[in-house]
Amino acid sequence: MQLNKDELLHLSQGRGLTVIAGPTAVGKGTVVRYILEHNPEVALSVSATTRSPRPGEIDGESYFFWTMDEFDANIAAGEMLEFATVHGTNKYGTPKQPVIDAIAAGKLVLLEIDIQGARQVKAAMPEAKLVFIAPPSWNELVRRLQSRGTETPEEQARRLKSAEVELAAQSEFDHVVINDEVARCASEVLDLMKAN
Repeated sequence: MQLNKDELLHLSQGRGLTVIAGPTAVGKGTVVRYILEHNPEVALSVSATTRSPRPGEIDGESYFFWTMDEFDANIAAGEMLEFATVHGTNKYGTPKQPVIDAIAAGKLVLLEIDIQGARQVKAAMPEAKLVFIAPPSWNELVRRLQSRGTETPEEQARRLKSAEVELAAQSEFDHVVINDEVARCASEVLDLMKAN
């Protein structure tokens, strides 16, 4: 099923595509998981990557695990909504076809991606809704990042520097939702997804 840009725009109107982005440690993944657990009409887009699967990850479910050649071929064929090279090594991106198929099936489709990816999706599908998840405060964002305990102090500093840049981009989004409480934030995001 190959659709042209006009057909993609038509599909993305109304019950269509919502992009979730925001700074590190803001809780995007937690909000998305809450939405998916409580709303069967919502589908999460599966990203593609050139990195190797981690233990327990399933191809086509966790990610589409592609070789570099497969990824490059999909880019060349115009089959990616967005993509980027991360840390100069692996490529990550959103294949277009599964998004089209889910929207055509009447699903509300969620993409959880970074700011650069959100910009690419908006360029490819202007009718997509872009939702920025923001922290209640800078201090709370710092607390959440530090309490995860998954990054070294150097990595935390790098992520916080990136977060400053990401927070400055929130004016590019259609909506900003504060993640002060997961269920409330998820409910607000879902209402925005359902609004025509």
